[in-house]
Amino acid sequence: MKKTTLTASVLLLGATLFNGCTANLTDPEINFEPPTYVEQMPAKEDKQDFTSTGSIFGQGKNPLFADHKAMHVSDIVTVVISEAAKSSNTGSKQLSEAGTSTLGGGLFSSTGVNSAVNSKLTDVNGFSNIGFNSTSNNAYKGSGSATKNASFTTTISARIVKILKNGNYYISGKREILIDDQKQIVQLSGVIRPYDIDQYNKINSSKISDAKILYKTEGEVDRATKQGWGTKIIQSIWPF
Repeated sequence: MKKTTLTASVLLLGATLFNGCTANLTDPEINFEPPTYVEQMPAKEDKQDFTSTGSIFGQGKNPLFADHKAMHVSDIVTVVISEAAKSSNTGSKQLSEAGTSTLGGGLFSSTGVNSAVNSKLTDVNGFSNIGFNSTSNNAYKGSGSATKNASFTTTISARIVKILKNGNYYISGKREILIDDQKQIVQLSGVIRPYDIDQYNKINSSKISDAKILYKTEGEVDRATKQGWGTKIIQSIWPF
């Protein structure tokens, strides 16, 4: 029983260490599954409440005088991705501590005139009157600053995947470009309001709710600029 428990403990410890060592080895990924509320909300049902025969404006899915905007599932909407991130952080911290301790053993004194007792007390005081002094000083000072200025601008077409019951659209789009064995991938998803789409059937990425935007490159240049898995393992477990 003890051997089995020991084996299980060793395996558990090994698995924990392995997970800790490999935690930072995988590349970051984005899950493009729609948000939970998009899945839970039922789709809007198309209903023909009335018919108007002979109207010059027309009825149906493609009326004569309607805006050329995405309105139905699988319709295409152009998304202008214009994202900018700026941040500046500065921090400083300074700590100091000083302390002094003094400990004395004390002296014994006689209340009488007995010479023998006074002589013995003198000998005892020679051992008891021991003092202890200590002084400690601790100081810490640190400072740091970080500045970030990043921007990303492109255009991608997305498809209406689902029309929610409240009329909003869940869209998803992906674009892949392969040039000289270098692959560029742009992918996005999110929820938009139909009246945020302009007259040119375009919408800005800032108006996308639960927006998920991915941009990455794949190829020889990308692999050449990445660390090898052996280096990543060493850096993940190196304590210094």
